[in-house]
Amino acid sequence: MKTEIRISPDITEPYAVIYAGIMTDEISSLAEILNHTKGNVLTAFDRERIIILKPEEVYLVRVENEKTMVYGKENSYICVKRLYETEEILGRGFLRISKSAIVNLCYLDSVEPSMSGMMLLKLKNGMKDYVSRKYLPSLKNYLGI
Repeated sequence: MKTEIRISPDITEPYAVIYAGIMTDEISSLAEILNHTKGNVLTAFDRERIIILKPEEVYLVRVENEKTMVYGKENSYICVKRLYETEEILGRGFLRISKSAIVNLCYLDSVEPSMSGMMLLKLKNGMKDYVSRKYLPSLKNYLGI
């Protein structure tokens, strides 16, 4: 892909224009990266307190008993947003591994095959979750296998 950057003192806010013959996964990913700024934060509750979490503080987001649970290095929180909304907020660096879970790829520790064609993910904070067969190709693509 060709890249061109033009610097102009007339421009007050940066913007990007992508020219392409067809929409590809590469262009889609690039647009997603450009649209997600580092200012994204996720709000969650720890009893009566509202906690502000940066994406890098989130290890795993999982729906449990109809509640969206956010897991950090040592603590867990309740988020009022739906899973797909948290996925949009967290953006790049997170991968959906099942209908009910999203994982931060930075904190993957190991991956083990299990019976029934699923894989078991272990995170650096000791948490574990299964990657369903539907989402397995995305994980394999990320791992390069």
